[in-house]
Amino acid sequence: MNAGVTPDAPASSGHGDPGRSLRARLRAYPSSLRMRILACVIGLLALATVLFVAVTYTVLSIRLDQRIDADLTQEANELRRLAAGINPATGERFGGDVRPIFDLYFARNVPSKNEALIALVNGEPYVRSRQVVPYQLDRDTALVARWGALREAERAQVDTPAGRVDYYALPVNVRGRTEGVFVAAMFRDRLQSDYDEAVLAAGATGVGVLLLGSLLAWRLAGRVVDPVSRLTRTARSISESDLSRRIQVDGRDEVAQQAETFNEMLDRLERAFQTQRQFVDDAGHELRTPLTIVMGHLDLLPEDPVERQETVSLVMDELERMNRIVGDLLLLARREQSDFLELETIEIGSLTDELASKATALAPREWVVESRGKGIVVADRQRLTQAMLQLAQNAVSHGGRNGPIWIGSRVSDGVARLWVRDRGVGIPDEEQALVFDRFRRAENGTRTDGSGLGLPIVRAIAEAHRGRIELASTYGRGSTFTIVIPVDQRHEEELT
Repeated sequence: MNAGVTPDAPASSGHGDPGRSLRARLRAYPSSLRMRILACVIGLLALATVLFVAVTYTVLSIRLDQRIDADLTQEANELRRLAAGINPATGERFGGDVRPIFDLYFARNVPSKNEALIALVNGEPYVRSRQVVPYQLDRDTALVARWGALREAERAQVDTPAGRVDYYALPVNVRGRTEGVFVAAMFRDRLQSDYDEAVLAAGATGVGVLLLGSLLAWRLAGRVVDPVSRLTRTARSISESDLSRRIQVDGRDEVAQQAETFNEMLDRLERAFQTQRQFVDDAGHELRTPLTIVMGHLDLLPEDPVERQETVSLVMDELERMNRIVGDLLLLARREQSDFLELETIEIGSLTDELASKATALAPREWVVESRGKGIVVADRQRLTQAMLQLAQNAVSHGGRNGPIWIGSRVSDGVARLWVRDRGVGIPDEEQALVFDRFRRAENGTRTDGSGLGLPIVRAIAEAHRGRIELASTYGRGSTFTIVIPVDQRHEEELT
């Protein structure tokens, strides 16, 4: 038997689980949306502050180099012009001695702060400026020896006990011989301290902006996150039995629009749940009667063949009624689906003629085409036919026994109207708002074998076309049912 690792043994943790490692890294980030927003803002502000300080330091460093170069070059050029000019004491050009040149130059020029001017003759210090500087360069023997040996101008830097020094050393030639050396020096570190103060001021300003921006970001993130938090709390508090909670909407920004959209969705859900509960209650109540009849007759099925056949016929009739009810319920349930309508272009006049021709098969009545519209509509021909024939059947059942029934259509103002009119008993005013409810039947004494779903189906078909069903009825004088739909389903104008 192999004593090695069994198949169920845990894998070695030497390399770890990459997925678990990634999840651990993700958990390290702030989980709160407000904290994530704040972290992003602080990160951006911190990066901007660092870049601002870095750019400020670089710009000031470049300007310091330019200032030092300009000052040193200016001092050297002034000495050159003086040496090439006229000695004011004699009125003649300077002779072979460089000392008068240095004397006149140092008498006329006063160095700036942190600047030193030095003159060497024959490799030895001759004169220096009286400006107080942190270190006397003319006493540095190594520097003096280096400058005294120069035969060409030199621009360089040197480290001293007082810090780094930039200098420009210019040999002074008289009659082709180097008789002396002029040195202009700047103490860079002393000048740099002034610029460092500007960098520190920039850094302090950046930190202040960072703190202020973080505070504003915290407040702003709260304004952004609080509506989302309210939305979450409202969503968690909603149940199937209570859809009345809504989110308070403040302002007109994107978050407010999101809250309004969520509230609108809750309105639709509440209506859908109410419709569903009513639908289930109505369907259960309506189907309970034929089920009771069927079960009762089957329990008492007689032995006599004739009576048995009568019972079977009654049961089959009830089952057929149940089948019609279920079919109508399925039709109403499908009205919200995208494939409920199959749109096509329809010539309204020819559709009217077809409706009148098909209605003649419903009952031997006088069918009259009252008006024949002209124009094209975009609609579902079969659904419109179904709705109009249902209205025609309703007119047959409630429009009197022998009176004519009128069918008409008209197209105007971007809408199409199709109607069925009769001279029946009509509908009382108090019942007109209820006739389109499911399982609502006539209460005027007229016999009907319908399921109470005919007019709701008509309304569902009209609303699926983004239209409506209108009723004009006078009790004792008849009714007119009109389907109103837009001629073009691609637009969403409000119907008039």
